[in-house]
Amino acid sequence: MEQRLERAAAAVMTLSAALDRYEEIQGDISALNEYYGSKEWKQDYADDEAGQLPPDLKRGVLSEDAIWNVLTDSHELNERLHMFT
Repeated sequence: MEQRLERAAAAVMTLSAALDRYEEIQGDISALNEYYGSKEWKQDYADDEAGQLPPDLKRGVLSEDAIWNVLTDSHELNERLHMFT
């Protein structure tokens, strides 16, 4: 039972810290959701395709899949979290 208590306490602390971080970045997720597929995103994508963005600029946000995957994973995580309420 002592081992179970230790594992449970560690898991609860780890999850609590992760949920705190997840809560902190909800504004980022909302902003990505609004940006994805917007006129601004389409313009940024066109600018990139036209070579108008600096070559050393990170482009993950323009890859479609990166934003889609994060938004989908976030949605699925939110559904899992609702299972416990």
